[in-house]
Amino acid sequence: MDKNRLLWASRRGMLELDLILLPFVERVYDTLSAEDKVSYEALMLCEDQDMYAWFMRREDPSDSRLQRIVDIVRDNTGLPRRS
Repeated sequence: MDKNRLLWASRRGMLELDLILLPFVERVYDTLSAEDKVSYEALMLCEDQDMYAWFMRREDPSDSRLQRIVDIVRDNTGLPRRS
């Protein structure tokens, strides 16, 4: 997926997700491995409520591939760490 389409896909129905995902794509996405880029694209197919719960550490994805990209996003966007 090209960068412009990816930015568009990262615009979600929740402002909170926009504030997490758009800066991530702009600053970090290009540095990801090919496998992690595919995982990010898979993440964009998930429901907003699920992603929000994952990023806020209320839940974790059951898919290990999604867990890895969620961890990468968490680590690169200044989201609070688990206590």
